[in-house]
Amino acid sequence: MPNRYADWLRQAGADLAHARNALAAGDYEWSCFAAQQSAEKAVKAVFLHRGMEAWGHTVTALLGRLPGASPLADDAKALDKHYIPTRYPNGFDAGAPTDFYTRSEAEHAIACAQRILGFCRDQIG
Repeated sequence: MPNRYADWLRQAGADLAHARNALAAGDYEWSCFAAQQSAEKAVKAVFLHRGMEAWGHTVTALLGRLPGASPLADDAKALDKHYIPTRYPNGFDAGAPTDFYTRSEAEHAIACAQRILGFCRDQIG
């Protein structure tokens, strides 16, 4: 079976581009979610590149298993908070996710994902 780490890394880049597009469109919740997805897929690309398995969606836990990644822990924690509530109205007592996310949150999520993606690209070489 071929190692598809390059596909995962390429999709991580595409997800980050989508996060930027969603930011520009004012879809801040989707921008935050796409940024989380970018980081998750980038980290999984590193695992695949190393012949390791990576399960789950918690970037903090995944990244914590990679040497040298500890400076990115706060970025991962920030992104993990966007995995579920960005998509499901029952994440809040009332209102839809689109009512709660802001431009600054989306910008921060993109910056976090960009740092994690850069780290992962460096790990792969």
